[in-house]
Amino acid sequence: MGLLTSILSISLGAILINNFIFSQFLGCCPFLGCSSKVDTAVGMGLAVTFVMGLASAICSLINTYILVAETSIFGVDLSFLQTLTFILVIAALVQFVEMFLKKAIPSLYSALGIYLPLITTNCAVLGVVLLNVQNSYNFIESTVYGITGGLGFLLAIVLFASVRERVQFAEYPESFEGFPICLVTASLLALAFMGFSGMKIF
Repeated sequence: MGLLTSILSISLGAILINNFIFSQFLGCCPFLGCSSKVDTAVGMGLAVTFVMGLASAICSLINTYILVAETSIFGVDLSFLQTLTFILVIAALVQFVEMFLKKAIPSLYSALGIYLPLITTNCAVLGVVLLNVQNSYNFIESTVYGITGGLGFLLAIVLFASVRERVQFAEYPESFEGFPICLVTASLLALAFMGFSGMKIF
């Protein structure tokens, strides 16, 4: 399989077939917390996409040239430090995003609130860098997987936010008011995304 086919397969898989939210159920905390309005959802989705893409690229280089014994510049197998190293990289990137938004877009910074620093512990961001290692992706494939995984998160949270805005004006049983109707909506969207599960790239 050529590089172009591999990249196309990774992209479609991350965005539609194996969407981090609707298929792998990773990153549900900011997904549910920042999806009440489309504007906030777009901001969170872009922030997560930036962090996932950059974290995938940086962690791939660190893993290849520092942690793995065969290619390590130190000649020592430090792969047992992968999780710790990846978390530190993600935390640094989130801090950068947080400072940038606070300075450049304070309204979005306020709207995201506590969920912005929580990107550090967002299991989708850590999940994508660990999956890069597990799937033995090279630097290009890792970067593509990180960016398209973030775009899949962006697609999911924006779709969910737009549906939630409409659901506010819909009629449904009183017992579903609040969080329960959000879970029902997310479940229906996840079922819809299951329609992509049969797609294959040859």
